[in-house]
Amino acid sequence: MTDEMLLKEAKKARECSYSPYSNFQVGAALLTKGGKVYLGCNIENASYTPTNCAERTAFFKAICDGEREFTKIAVVGGKKGEDAKQICTPCGVCRQVMMEFCNPETFQIVLSDGNDGCQSYLLKELLPMGFGPNDLK
Repeated sequence: MTDEMLLKEAKKARECSYSPYSNFQVGAALLTKGGKVYLGCNIENASYTPTNCAERTAFFKAICDGEREFTKIAVVGGKKGEDAKQICTPCGVCRQVMMEFCNPETFQIVLSDGNDGCQSYLLKELLPMGFGPNDLK
């Protein structure tokens, strides 16, 4: 699946965002090694702490279905009612979840550039010196 196709799926997921407090909608599309795509959106909560990011929503859905191998994720975010006009990177907590399940040397994070293009990064670029399962061996 191309980066552009995955971004299109992330844009669909963004439409499901529940973000009445920030009005910032985020969608994610997670690609498994087997070619299946899991969508996620951000889900806010009035008490803020239980809020869940789009990336983690996609990962948790996939993990619940028994998936454990992932190749890339696309992320799109922006103000409600507007096209995504800026790069929306995963937060630190989401990057740490990625580190738990993905190889930082190969896992790609594809971000919309707001101009119908994209930028792609390896997890190790967005989470240098990340702490993961191998650190506990």
